[in-house]
Amino acid sequence: MRKQHEWYDEHDAERWVAEPVKRPGRTAFARDRARVLHSAALRRLAAKTQVVTAGSDDFVRNRLTHSLEVAQIGRELASTLGCDPDIVDAACLAHDLGHPPFGHNGERALDQLAEKIGGFEGNAQTLRLLTRLESKTFDQNGRSVGLNLSRATLDAATKYPWPRRTGERKFGVYDDDAAVFDWLRQGVDAGGRRCLEAQVMDFADDVAYSVHDVEDGIVAHHIDLGRVGAERAQYWETVRRSYLPEATDAELDESWQRLTSLVYWPRAAFDDSRRAHGGLKDLTSQLIGRFVTAAEQATHARFGRSRLVRYEADLVVPSGIRAEIGLLKGIGMFHVLNSPERQARRAVQRELLTELVDALSKSAPNHLDAAFAADFKEAGDDSARLRVVIDQVASLTDPSAQAWHTALVR
Repeated sequence: MRKQHEWYDEHDAERWVAEPVKRPGRTAFARDRARVLHSAALRRLAAKTQVVTAGSDDFVRNRLTHSLEVAQIGRELASTLGCDPDIVDAACLAHDLGHPPFGHNGERALDQLAEKIGGFEGNAQTLRLLTRLESKTFDQNGRSVGLNLSRATLDAATKYPWPRRTGERKFGVYDDDAAVFDWLRQGVDAGGRRCLEAQVMDFADDVAYSVHDVEDGIVAHHIDLGRVGAERAQYWETVRRSYLPEATDAELDESWQRLTSLVYWPRAAFDDSRRAHGGLKDLTSQLIGRFVTAAEQATHARFGRSRLVRYEADLVVPSGIRAEIGLLKGIGMFHVLNSPERQARRAVQRELLTELVDALSKSAPNHLDAAFAADFKEAGDDSARLRVVIDQVASLTDPSAQAWHTALVR
């Protein structure tokens, strides 16, 4: 095999199941990106909740638009650091594939339902989709190996490179996917350390989340930036509870002062005019540039090389920039996620998924999609069968989960 990139080797480009190279002029990592881009799992994200329920508004983001925005941010930062941009692009496109209907709310519901079989976590489900559930490649025994991405790309898409651990809610692999996880982590001696490409993906996700959720909240008139400073106590508490537990009021005040002093920060209330929309778009663009440039410069300053890949470096994000990102995320969290209306809606969504899993468990393999019905029949015990039902429900979009519930739950 030829070298895929001057700074990556054959080990990085290796696939779980060897494949012939069909187009020699294209790298393994470009093929990876194309596979994720054309996957059914990515298309389904268009009808999955990001923050506001998917389909409830023509403007707000869904999981697909969010993933595309994360990929743009990640690819740009990767290029400046020397990472292969296709690896980071593919990881960013893939990072939310495992999210079930109704976003993090659905994730919590399925985690409770799957508690006795190892739980449910969107990032672990992403690895399962990429290496098992998504149809593309099969091994010599006819078993699906998912998209069969390269080792470097799978590693970059692994946000939490460890199995479920006591006291930690986040993890990146279920026990029955341990074999492929061990394969993709071959040669990594750093325990739970993430490769640089995964760190870039994660940072791009944070940047997109912080600015775009605030943008959506402003346009929906849930957020009034002019009132944040005067009512800072409740916002700062949300920031500490969800993102920056050690941050002091003084540190958050300083971060807010930096943001509001920026020349492009809005000075007038949002009034739905074209000028207001244009100003808001300029704000999001400028903030993304601010955050990405700061990370790029700090990382190069720390490691001093123009090309940084895999485990040669770690992404460096200045503490002040992390505080600004966390503050924006907290503002979005306070207004958009914690409203009484959304709290009530989330309770209904969790009940819907609970009832749907129960109905499918009782009737399976009937009513399961053909691929999951086959998995159910091959499952060796009740735990494995429940995992198949969870896989099926997690694959559904918000509207299809509602439709299945209407059809199956009496």
